[in-house]
Amino acid sequence: MIKHLKPAVILFVLLTLLTGVIYPAVVTGLAHLLFPHQANGSLMTGNGGKPTGSHLIGQSFSSPGHFWGRPSATGPFPYNAGASSGSNLGPTNPALQDAVKARIQALKVADPDNQAPIPIDLITASGSGLDPHISPAAADYQVNRVAKARNIDPGKLRELVETHTEARQWGFLGEPRINVLTLNLALDAMH
Repeated sequence: MIKHLKPAVILFVLLTLLTGVIYPAVVTGLAHLLFPHQANGSLMTGNGGKPTGSHLIGQSFSSPGHFWGRPSATGPFPYNAGASSGSNLGPTNPALQDAVKARIQALKVADPDNQAPIPIDLITASGSGLDPHISPAAADYQVNRVAKARNIDPGKLRELVETHTEARQWGFLGEPRINVLTLNLALDAMH
């Protein structure tokens, strides 16, 4: 019995060391060497030089003087990276319909003069619930509210939005998008 057990235990220890210690250490070391920004969470810093968030995870903005991101479906608080998932509510689910109606109402209360159609990404959450981007249409929808709250010329604000619009990846994947945290940090730097 011990003759059969000894090789199994040795193999178990060796594989544990190889796959549980050596491999993760090599991959982590290579990631830090080749992609240091991404390996450390793609953190962004604010005006004071301290980290304000990640380029990869949405942030919660509710001030009228900031651009608002896509709603988050995570719990127990918005943009919780530890609970990344969609709401899994279907289009006929009353809870989803109520949430969308509440988001529409909040946007109308924040900017009652805006009669433009509300872009879909301002009222529906992404599949992960963590999306840091909005469409150029969603940013444009918010320009007048932000400009009024900050007493900035809307044309100047549209230029800022345009400079922060990211093109399709490799020219053909996805849609143009704007990272809300990056845009709001640039907006804060203006004042």
